[in-house]
Amino acid sequence: MEEKLNKPYDPKATEERIYKLWEESGFFNPDNLPQSKEPFTIIMPPVNANGSLHAGHGLVMTIEDIMVRYKRMKGFKALWLPGLDHAGFETQVVYERKLEKEGRTRFGMDPEKLYKEILEFTLSNSKNIKSQIRKMGASCDWSREKFTLDEDVVKTVYQTFKRMNEDGLIYRGSRIVSWCPKHQTSLSDLEIKDEERTDNLYYLKYGPFTIATARPETKFGDKYVVMHPEDKRYAEYKDGQKINLEWINGPITATVVKDETIDMQFGTGAMTITPWHDNADFEIAERYKLDKEQIIDENGKLLPIAGEFAGLHIKKARSLIIEKLQNKGLVEKTDANYKHVVRTCYKCGTLIEPQIKSQWFIKMKPLVEPALKIINKGEINYIPEHYKKITEYWLQNIMDWNISRQIVWGIPIPAKICTECGHGMADLENKVSKCDKCNGKVVKDNDTFDAWFSSGQWPFITLGYPSGQDFQTFYPTDVMETGGGLVFFWVARMIMLGLYVTGKIPFKTVYMHGMVLDAKGQKMSKSKGNVIDPMVLTDKYGTDAFRIGMIVGNTPGTSLALAEDRIKGYKNFANKIWNAARFVLQNTKNFTVPENPSYDEEDKKSDEELTTLLKEITKEMDEYKFYIVAEKLYHYFWHTFADIIIERSKKKIAENKNTDSAKTLLLTHLITLLKVLHPFMPFVTEEIWSMMPVSPSQGGPLKNKNLLMVEKWPFDHAQDL
Repeated sequence: MEEKLNKPYDPKATEERIYKLWEESGFFNPDNLPQSKEPFTIIMPPVNANGSLHAGHGLVMTIEDIMVRYKRMKGFKALWLPGLDHAGFETQVVYERKLEKEGRTRFGMDPEKLYKEILEFTLSNSKNIKSQIRKMGASCDWSREKFTLDEDVVKTVYQTFKRMNEDGLIYRGSRIVSWCPKHQTSLSDLEIKDEERTDNLYYLKYGPFTIATARPETKFGDKYVVMHPEDKRYAEYKDGQKINLEWINGPITATVVKDETIDMQFGTGAMTITPWHDNADFEIAERYKLDKEQIIDENGKLLPIAGEFAGLHIKKARSLIIEKLQNKGLVEKTDANYKHVVRTCYKCGTLIEPQIKSQWFIKMKPLVEPALKIINKGEINYIPEHYKKITEYWLQNIMDWNISRQIVWGIPIPAKICTECGHGMADLENKVSKCDKCNGKVVKDNDTFDAWFSSGQWPFITLGYPSGQDFQTFYPTDVMETGGGLVFFWVARMIMLGLYVTGKIPFKTVYMHGMVLDAKGQKMSKSKGNVIDPMVLTDKYGTDAFRIGMIVGNTPGTSLALAEDRIKGYKNFANKIWNAARFVLQNTKNFTVPENPSYDEEDKKSDEELTTLLKEITKEMDEYKFYIVAEKLYHYFWHTFADIIIERSKKKIAENKNTDSAKTLLLTHLITLLKVLHPFMPFVTEEIWSMMPVSPSQGGPLKNKNLLMVEKWPFDHAQDL
């Protein structure tokens, strides 16, 4: 022990050994915890099993581990359930890049072969990711680990699909979806990146009207001109009026539509609509039962309706179309500085091409109403609170959810599709042999579920809903901690699906952390070359330094600028803790803390100050204000305990004056500070704790000793110190 303490603190020589000690103790499993009371549950947001942990993951692991270690020390039956996500589209894109490097492509591959290859790729990555989670000090219960493609997970997802179908919440219909021409699949909103671009805005003559568009390549099938019924500029035109006019490929007949959703301030206030390739236009066409015609195919090329331009990619066709319109005198003017937001695939940057496709959709309104009622009543606590209003606004404006994905990697949709009428039928048991609508032939649906459909059920699926003992014990869970960007796409869906399936909220508190940025406050990206690898930082400075460096001053919901110097600075703090502990233990050998300590005036005041601090930080820990607690502990340990109390004690011990008071204060302070620092810096505190002597046989200050991770939080048990 003494030999260890005499050496400088070495995270590399400590952390793996300490983590193994924790894991082998069995205390990550709440069933093995001593004297545990009511449960406390966190379900880890499943980490994408397709690469390595990034800085954001490092923050997630740190915050959640602080929560669970604190609750464990407070005597709760604390469960932190780990998991990995197959991540559907995200993983398939990563694997497609691998195929490209090998000179292969997924198109034309046997689906079963591709699935098997991605599975092997994912399982290999999973081992790496789990080792990195351990490296972060995550005290999660590995015996309960889940994967989103586990057999029981898939079974529950299928049961939910079946139930929703029977309840009339799921339908198969031709609606507009966000389509990536490169990856050949529809995407969720989370997989779409909005980019501001400067393009040409063309003002085109459409009979007696002038319309403005940035996408002339979509206009071949436009035969409806829409304007606001109160727009005085177009008062002479009546709803339903027919107008003959010259257009791109010759004369057409256009129909006037008066609609109140039109923005009279945009362009000229009159617009033509392309229902197949624009969400707003689609909704107008749906309202008035207007024709919809496809102009652009799924590869981004023009169809025969474009006449001489058929087969051209829209990028090449645009300038040629404008040239033809100019020759016909149909271009009034061009604004070359039109700034607007376009939607792109977040993985490849390809312009999203809205397409009408037959997909499986969920009717969201029946799911939204009970969720809004629960949120409005305040049954779910949002940290920060403004995310509650953001969630409410999004739910009030939600559209039906497309859960079909045209990819191999994921949970197959258990359904059959009629080859004659296109009708879809849920078929979990593979018993449907003909269409129940037209009696036509059926084929298996080749699509997979949107990964958010399965991960939206994560809290109850992982706990063995409906009959599992864990579900009975640990559901609803206590905290869902995740990034602020997922408040709609995941958190809101978990609330809706949790209420629908179980009748209960999935969690009581939502804790939203901000984005981890680089040192200059910029978003990290491989293209910028500013990605910070948490494993590099933990290797250089120790995991404890990384963890507390990620927490101090990191207010929930705000972004954190992560600089290497920040982590380096907290390595010095870990060394300070080590050196302070070395001084205390070396100067209190064979000293036993009295049952009723007696302090001199200075030490009594310090003892009272620590008690006050304990009251403050315990309240703040219960309020999830870890960023404040971490800062307070840092300053108290360094500037009060090390700089004042230890320095004062040195003098007393050297002069042999009030030494019992000094030694008692040193030991009780060290014991208490190790406990309260443990959730933030578990490795160095556990290592020092292992060297604390036990009394009376060793003359130590402790009557008995557990692993620090299951010691009692000191504020509730101050009398034991």
